[in-house]
Amino acid sequence: MNKLHLGLTPWNFSDLSAVSLCEQAQFAERCGYESIWLPENHFGANALPDPLTLLASMAGATQSICLGTTSYLLTLRNPLQAAEQVAVLDQLSGGRLILGVGRGYAPEMLRAFHVPAKEKRRIFAWTLGLMKDAWSGKPISLDGNREHAVEVHPRPLQQPHPPLWVAAFGPKALAQAGTLGLPYLCSPMESMATLENNYEQHVQAAEAAGIAAPDVIPLMRTVFVSEDAALLKEVKTLLAEKSENVRLLDGEGVDDWTLIGTPEQVRAKLQNYQERLGMTHLVATRLRIGGIDEAALRRSVTLLADIVAGKVT
Repeated sequence: MNKLHLGLTPWNFSDLSAVSLCEQAQFAERCGYESIWLPENHFGANALPDPLTLLASMAGATQSICLGTTSYLLTLRNPLQAAEQVAVLDQLSGGRLILGVGRGYAPEMLRAFHVPAKEKRRIFAWTLGLMKDAWSGKPISLDGNREHAVEVHPRPLQQPHPPLWVAAFGPKALAQAGTLGLPYLCSPMESMATLENNYEQHVQAAEAAGIAAPDVIPLMRTVFVSEDAALLKEVKTLLAEKSENVRLLDGEGVDDWTLIGTPEQVRAKLQNYQERLGMTHLVATRLRIGGIDEAALRRSVTLLADIVAGKVT
């Protein structure tokens, strides 16, 4: 297997305390994971509206693992304040931040924040442009008036800024990510066939803009590894029953959008993703089903790290 950068989201989101999240980050770091990621979502019972704050707590509890956002929603934020907060976290963590940015798609969330859905791509590009200018040291103003321009401090420790990835699905979002020349972070609920088409659109958009397509190709996938055949069958059955948000084509099923199996099976699937998509980074996401024993989840986390480290052949 080619070199693969391995990351994950916490497997337990039922407890969002600093103690729980930091312990999971420490466990992942000991297993050899290179990054840990948090999403952003709003208004649900288990909302994560401010991932940077949670990552800051994890930064203090870890030494080397990178800290990532799978979708820091720029459309909801003041560019000046966002640039400051991102720079503070990058400094605080010793330059370990990876900033995955997004626009947001839930209509109720956009309405609540007074973001016109038709304007979200424009607002996203405007916000990101101002943030990058701020990180480079350029005086910026939100109204375009040079007399009102200010310089943002501190600057990120990583220069010119932390790595930027763009969470996207849909042709317009993919095209925007490609035009910006930034890596595209896919939804974890799309099949291999869909992803092949998406990455092709992404590369074509970059080439059309005269920009080199990025050599970082990250994927988010739902992952569960076990030596227990009965448990694997149970997990697949439960996931098949909870597929309301999965974007599948006719005839596709659980195996088309997840990495679930024995260590040997998952290793073969990872190789397939590398060969067909050129995957360089894997962000393993949690099982969105309940009832799986904590010990089995931690065993899965450990086994995946062993697979990528070459301990499973």
